[in-house]
Parts: sequence; C-alpha cells; structure tokens
Amino acid sequence: MKKTLRLAPILLLFIMGFVPVLHAQKSAFVDTEYILSNIPEYNDAQNELDKLSNQWQKEINQKHEALVSLINKYQSEAVLLPADLKKSRQEEIQKKQQEISTLQQKYFGPNGELFKKRKELVSPIQEKIYNAIQTVAQNRNIDFVYDKSGSASLLYGNPKYDISDAVLDELAKVMQVATPAAAQR
Repeated sequence: MKKTLRLAPILLLFIMGFVPVLHAQKSAFVDTEYILSNIPEYNDAQNELDKLSNQWQKEINQKHEALVSLINKYQSEAVLLPADLKKSRQEEIQKKQQEISTLQQKYFGPNGELFKKRKELVSPIQEKIYNAIQTVAQNRNIDFVYDKSGSASLLYGNPKYDISDAVLDELAKVMQVATPAAAQR
C-alpha cells in the first residue's frame, strides 16, 4: 500500500503530462491577400477606389498648380505692389492653400470620401470572408485561425494548415467566386 501511495504522485504527474495533448487546440492560418486577390468583386472594388482616388488627386493637383502659378505671379510682382495689394494677394494665397488642405481632408482624410467609399465597397466582402473563415474553422474543429498576410504574428506556417483555399471554396458557395482550388479539380 505504501508503494502504491508513493507511485500515485508519479502516476498523477505522468497523466497530467498527457492532458494538454488530449485537449490540444487546433490552429490554422489564412492568407487574406491571397483570398482577396481571388475575388473579382474585391478587384472591381479596388479598381473603383483607384479610379476615384486618381480623379480626386488630379483635382487637387490642378488646384495646387493654380496655387503655384499664383505664388509665382505674386513673387514676381511683389516689389511693385502697394502694401494693401500685397496683403490682399497674400490672403488670397492663404485662402487657396486652405482650400487645397480642406479638399485633401475631404477626399483622403481619416473620415474622408475615400475612407467612406472603401468601407462601403470592401466591408461587405470582408464580412463574407470572416463568415467563410468561421464556417471552415467550425467544420474542421479549428480553435484559432491566424492571418499570415498582414501581420508579423505568424512567423511560420506549415502549408498543410493553410485553409485559404477552403475559405475561397466556402466563399464560392456564397459569392459565385471562381477559386484556384476549384480550377485545379
């Protein structure tokens, strides 16, 4: 009996050593850049955003060129202008600079038009991707899914745990996306 009691702590430690193995959590990863690049709807949204961005940048550039022209004209005439006209021209230049700054914030600021349009076009796609990841993870009993594309949190990932193609397959059911995995079949 004493021998059994002495072995009990050792046996308990031995069993506890296997408990984490029995309750191991499964992990997988996805490459959202890869997934997004295989979704035509995202590429269309990105093209639309690029088109708007270029259009707005062109407008800002035109206003900036007009400002540079106004500054150059002022500088060449400044020595000949009376004080009240100098002040008036300087105020006009400052007003134009402020207009350009306001326009940049309107289009490209943190709550600007580009941000709003990106949210409008891309958020539904991201929501679908998240739902597809969640479905795949639940179907495969995966506890954690990491994104390897945009963060340094995943330093290595064995390709056999990459569920990006499975997520694309799940998205294909919802969005009619042609997936690389489906094309290989």
